[in-house]
Formats: sequence, C-alpha cells, structure tokens
Amino acid sequence: MKDPTALAYVNMYAILGAIPLLCRLDEQAAALIRNEKVSVGFSVRGGPAATLVFSDGTCTLRDGVQGASIRLPFSSPEKFNGMIDGTVTPIPSRGFTRIGFLLRKFMPLTGILTRYLRATPEDLSDPVFFDRSTTLMLQVIAGAVAQLANHDPVSRVSAGYIVDGNIFVGIDNGPHVALSAQQHRLAVCDAQEKDCLSYMRFPDMKTARALFDGQVNAVVCVGLGQIRIGGMISQIDNLNRILDRVACYLA
Repeated sequence: MKDPTALAYVNMYAILGAIPLLCRLDEQAAALIRNEKVSVGFSVRGGPAATLVFSDGTCTLRDGVQGASIRLPFSSPEKFNGMIDGTVTPIPSRGFTRIGFLLRKFMPLTGILTRYLRATPEDLSDPVFFDRSTTLMLQVIAGAVAQLANHDPVSRVSAGYIVDGNIFVGIDNGPHVALSAQQHRLAVCDAQEKDCLSYMRFPDMKTARALFDGQVNAVVCVGLGQIRIGGMISQIDNLNRILDRVACYLA
C-alpha cells in the first residue's frame, strides 16, 4: 500500500524535483524556459510545499512557496497526487494572469519528463535518449529513496537502521548521486565518493537501467559481481530495502 502523504513528498521532490535536471539535459526543455522569469509554488495541506523557480534558462527547486509568482494550493496530498497523475486540474490562488506559462510551458515540460521516465522500447533504442532517461531515473530514484525514508511508515523502519554518513550511488563513466543520512533521515546531497561511508557502483548504464526497470534483482547482481558495493554494508542493505518500496511508489 502507498501512503498518500509519502507519495506527495515523492511527487514533489523526486518527480517535480527532476525538472531542473531535465532542463539541463534536454534541448527542447531548455528552449521552453529560455528567457522566462517565473516561479511556480505547490502547497499541499498536510504535506510538502516547494517552488520551481525558472530564471534565464535555469530551473531550481526550493522549499516553501513564499514569493512564488504562481501559487497552486492543494487541499490534501491526494489532490496533489492527482495533479501528477493527470486526474486533477489545479486552480491558481495567485498568478492567474500567468496561467499561460502553465499551459504553454510547464505542461509541455512535464510531458517531456514523462516520456523520459516512462520510455518506450522504441525511445530507448536511441542511445542519447537512453542515457538521458537513465540519468533522470537515477535522480528520481535517489529523491524517492530520501522521501520514503523520511515519510513512508515501512521505509522509516529501514531508515532507522542506517547510521549517519553519506552513501554514494554511481555509474562508471556516467552520472552519480549521493544520499546523506543524519539521525535516520535521508537527503540527496552533492557528496563525492571519497566523502561517503558506503557505495554502490554499476559498471555501465545498461546494468543500472535493468535494475531501475525491475528486470534484475540487486542482491543477485551483487552476488554475480555485476554491481559493486563496499564500505558500511549495513547502509547499502537498508538502502536496498527502501528501493523495494520505491518500485511500489513509482510503478
């Protein structure tokens, strides 16, 4: 079972949180926000609140909705999750005159992101698309792990066994992410492998993608030497338990 509040945090910080990276990776996405100066705040009652800030071709996600030029309020986590899955249409409480940005720029951005995250076999046959899609999925999965560790009742049990320190997850000759564990709460961070207590490394994008798509089992891959782990192994063990929950939430 998915917890609606935990899902709202995943949708905010892992799904919408991937838009900044999307705008750096994809030319079409970058073109949509070129010369734009606008911020879109999402406020969920009983859940997260964050703002996507678009400025001169860049995009960042910050906590809170203070100062957002467009503000989208949601009365519950379920309503916000409905916007993400396309069943709820939000009504701005601020910035109604900027609704054109939502319709002509923001919605196409989310469409591009959806194509990368729910890629078809035909899309993935393009090597450039494959690498971008896998890079985005790595970012989304890391963000989802952090949010579930902090808000999903099942994942919080595993997080309770993770000792303080950074965890590195990387693809050889490709992208990487890191997670910071502090007092059993996780957050995506910018740590390098040398600053991490433990690591999980994939030999290539293809192996990482197979794991992300659920085509292979992490434990089996470790046993076969297809995924390398090291350092504080208990961190990786409990991280993998949370990864099982990520598959449920992102399915």
